[in-house]
Amino acid sequence: MANAGLLRRPSVVKVSDHLGDLNWRLNNLYFITTKEGKKVKFELNSAQADFFERMHTMNVILKARQLGFTTVIQIFMLDQIVFNSNVNAGTIAHNLGDAMSIFQSKIKFPYDNLPDGIKALRHCIRDSRTELALSNNSSIRVGVSMRSGTLNYLHVSEYGKLCAKFADKAREVKTGALNTVQAGQWVTVESTAEGAEGGFYDMCQTARSSQRTGARLTELDFKFHFYPWHREPAYRINPDGVVIGAGLAKYFAELEAHHGIVLDAWQKAWYAKKSADQSGDMKREFPSTPDEAFEASVEGSYYGAWIEAAEVQGRVGAFTAEPGYPVHTAFDIGIGDATSIWFWQRLPNEVRVLGYLQNSGEGIPYYAAAVRDLYEKNGWSREGAIDYVPHDARVKEWGSAKTRLEQLTEAKFKPRIATEMSIDDGINAVRATLPMCTFDAAGCSEGLKALKSYRHEWNDDAGCWRSTPLHNWASHGSDAFRYLCAAHRDIAPPKIEHTKPDNGMGSVNAMIQSQIRSARNQRR
Repeated sequence: MANAGLLRRPSVVKVSDHLGDLNWRLNNLYFITTKEGKKVKFELNSAQADFFERMHTMNVILKARQLGFTTVIQIFMLDQIVFNSNVNAGTIAHNLGDAMSIFQSKIKFPYDNLPDGIKALRHCIRDSRTELALSNNSSIRVGVSMRSGTLNYLHVSEYGKLCAKFADKAREVKTGALNTVQAGQWVTVESTAEGAEGGFYDMCQTARSSQRTGARLTELDFKFHFYPWHREPAYRINPDGVVIGAGLAKYFAELEAHHGIVLDAWQKAWYAKKSADQSGDMKREFPSTPDEAFEASVEGSYYGAWIEAAEVQGRVGAFTAEPGYPVHTAFDIGIGDATSIWFWQRLPNEVRVLGYLQNSGEGIPYYAAAVRDLYEKNGWSREGAIDYVPHDARVKEWGSAKTRLEQLTEAKFKPRIATEMSIDDGINAVRATLPMCTFDAAGCSEGLKALKSYRHEWNDDAGCWRSTPLHNWASHGSDAFRYLCAAHRDIAPPKIEHTKPDNGMGSVNAMIQSQIRSARNQRR
């Protein structure tokens, strides 16, 4: 990749023997600034070095936070425009402020600090806040879109966040920027996860499928790369005095048992301290496995921290219906939109959530049959069960002279309108109820994803979350769960018979009482 002219110039003779070696250049030629503002020579860390050993023409990287992939990719693309003519490179960030920051700190600063002889041969002919063009007709630019022009190298930074917050921009990346790169050129898309939906999730899942099946990748297929927190040597602290709670101890044991991930005491201590600070964001920002990353709650989630607490406390697991108690339902009814149904029991001091059902484009007869099937399959009791529905169930549907309430009643449901409350009050009701909930993980998996993904709407202009929820696929299951949380208070919890603790004499006393009753009967 090196230019022969560079090797003959006296100004670079001290390093001329190495300029043809990409690995040497990346570890010796460029300077960056630390978070403290100190100028240091850039060197590949272990994750970055691994990526360059394994990279393909098309790459998608799911990563833990702060592994430096944005930095190393900018330096790599800068290196390519310096040492090759007629090369165009571009980076897409999710907002202009981030784009300009990437350009200044990760492109312009490393270029400005190259040896003078190299800069003399590759002098700058255009330098704006977002583009650097060199005298060899090569350039690199950053922005929020790359539709125009043809690129040899493209980097999309934090694509998961782009998909979660800026759906239109994410679509532009897919239909515009990715189409500017010809087959055989180089693309890298990297991000932390943002829930089990969106373009980044789909891209990762497709690449993971190819990886699992061992399919041969073409020049237009993405290769999947995953870099978890535990592969970073810096993520460890002295374990002295660090307490590992029962929940984390169980989590570490499951990582070892199910995934073969063996952590030492220093890593466990780092994770314990970091997770205490990150709370519900830990598995998204510092995942241990790819599935964990996508199953974590999204940024701006209303209930992420509460679901995380339920998982850590063992309230998400294998739970079955308690015999003798009815299994109720809570509906969010839609025709054009999805209809979502939660199945649950009201137990003493507990709301046991057993199942979740969602579909769209179907009428009441379909759901009546589907609900009956679930009850029969699981042996759930309908005796005394109540089916809670939203207040708009009173509305007559188009093409029908009957309300949804009437249709549900005809289908043998026992509908009851859930207590009506504002969305804010409903969200608070959910947060108040979640600490007393247990969830059957298998039956509720899709519903739990909805709760984790239910989030605030993003305000692009103000750069902050709005106070209103985003209406998307997660809304329906979350709305139905709000009705559940409003309804469970209407059902009197079963009475608990209080008994005195057995002091070792219980069975003896029972025997004596039996003998007394027998003697009385004989006297009669």
